[in-house]
Amino acid sequence: MFKEKLSLVPTKPGCYQMKNADGIIIYVGKAKNLKNRLTSYFTGTHTGKTAKLVSEIKDFEYVVVGTEAESLILELNLIKKYDPKYNILLRDDKSYPYIEITNEKVPRLLIVRNINRKKNKNNLYGPYPNVTAARKTVNLLNRLYPLRKCKNYASKPCLYYHIGECLGYCQNNVSETIIKEMVNDISKFLKGDITKVENKIKEDMYAESNKMNYEKALELKELLDYVNVIGEKQKVEIRDSIDRDVFGYYTDNDYLSIQVFFIRSGKILERHSKIMPLIDSVEEQLMWYIADFYTKDMLKPKEILVPDIDCDLLAQHLNISVKYPNKGIKNKILKMANDNAKISLEEKLELIKKDEKRTIDANRKLQEILKLDKLDRIELFDNSNLFGDYNVSGMVVFTNGKPNKNEYRKYKIHIDENNDYKTMEEVIYRRYYKVLMEDLVKPDLIIVDGGLGQMNVCKKVLNELNLDIKVVGLKKDNHHNTSTLISDREIPIEKNTDLFHYLERMQDEVHNFTINYHKQIRSKGSLESILDNIEGIGKVRKTKLLKKYKTISALKKLTKEELSSYLPNNVANDLYNYLKDQ
Repeated sequence: MFKEKLSLVPTKPGCYQMKNADGIIIYVGKAKNLKNRLTSYFTGTHTGKTAKLVSEIKDFEYVVVGTEAESLILELNLIKKYDPKYNILLRDDKSYPYIEITNEKVPRLLIVRNINRKKNKNNLYGPYPNVTAARKTVNLLNRLYPLRKCKNYASKPCLYYHIGECLGYCQNNVSETIIKEMVNDISKFLKGDITKVENKIKEDMYAESNKMNYEKALELKELLDYVNVIGEKQKVEIRDSIDRDVFGYYTDNDYLSIQVFFIRSGKILERHSKIMPLIDSVEEQLMWYIADFYTKDMLKPKEILVPDIDCDLLAQHLNISVKYPNKGIKNKILKMANDNAKISLEEKLELIKKDEKRTIDANRKLQEILKLDKLDRIELFDNSNLFGDYNVSGMVVFTNGKPNKNEYRKYKIHIDENNDYKTMEEVIYRRYYKVLMEDLVKPDLIIVDGGLGQMNVCKKVLNELNLDIKVVGLKKDNHHNTSTLISDREIPIEKNTDLFHYLERMQDEVHNFTINYHKQIRSKGSLESILDNIEGIGKVRKTKLLKKYKTISALKKLTKEELSSYLPNNVANDLYNYLKDQ
């Protein structure tokens, strides 16, 4: 089929783009040798997702570059630009929270995600792939060390002061030495040294036991057990203090399992696993995953340990040390990462296969019912308002049966009335006018929350834009369960089938996404209304306050003195009294 075109492909490094029958890019990859890599797709036998990809390829393009480093950069940029559906399957969208000791006179412990906005990255500890573990760690340290808990100083000591978890910094002049000692202890713990915390808990536990406060002593014993679990996880040590990440892998049944160890101060802090279908060569897929891994809000370590792949290329791209250790303790840790990748895949493989089968079967069933040629992309819409105020709409996207959160969109509706049909008309026009103007990927199916009225409005707008896209509606029964699919006829959906759960999941996803956006807009709108009532707060001051304090509750916590740092004294006094009355 592509024999003649393949004969013209050079044996040079570059990137290639696979296209389907509609000319849409469905996969982007890179290769040291374009000719060999492209030829491999159309010769031999393929299985799993690779076979599915090859079956959809109707054309391909390629870009020749000078070096492999250039091909890696180009690959990442093209994937970001086109978001091809098969590359989405390989992406790890998980974000990694860090624990921050704030750089303030009296520090606080926070869980943060947008680390690239932080100026002082020396006060960040992590990453913590498990946000629950991060919260438990912060709660543990806050119980043991009475640092400041409140964002803004209150006018009098709060509950934390009375239960011994704060030193009352709002009214007491606490020695800087005491604060520094607490911060040092916490810092050591977050770097993996549990000794100080362990001894402190033991000391407090025995003290409470001697006072016959056995319930409190038991609580401290449970805390001590948790700290020991943390210490147990960090048993494997490298005798240096270099921060490093270790990437292990294992393949089986056309799946690639990746295990990442985060080693901080010579000890394993946390780990993260990712299982994905094997579409490209193992080396290329690993290279892309590791390169993409550090494009998110991630602090790069001093060094990463990887399997036997192109270390020089990764090092050049990431600008950090990349090594493949073939002996010693580092090699043992890499093997341990590989072993954990194997265990993770063996434990989850059947569940992953079952989940994929259910999703694929449900998507195929929906495609058959609606008599569609293909069903790769579904866009769903929902509207939300409160008595005509703060009208909003939300759009969620499912690609290959999975939510594609990068494609979700929020719409603040311009019409100021409680009219669901006009709201639907506006959001559909805005969405698909943009699709036309910017040549975006069109969905195979549009699902609206509602019946024939909403569907007809949607179809009307699409006809005006000369777009031929299938539109259906979803209705719920009296018990608020998804019950009927509306197309050219009403199609009852049998409960407890894969299709029922699939549609219900999509409907819940778009509803929750839209409701959450509506709450944000409503909260911001209420705050705007309050600020508009205060004489002396004009557009500039209002914008400044809205940017800094996004909710009424956040603004209510401020003292007159804190408000005076943004406003003249008389205006700050008026706002403070108004909020107090509210």
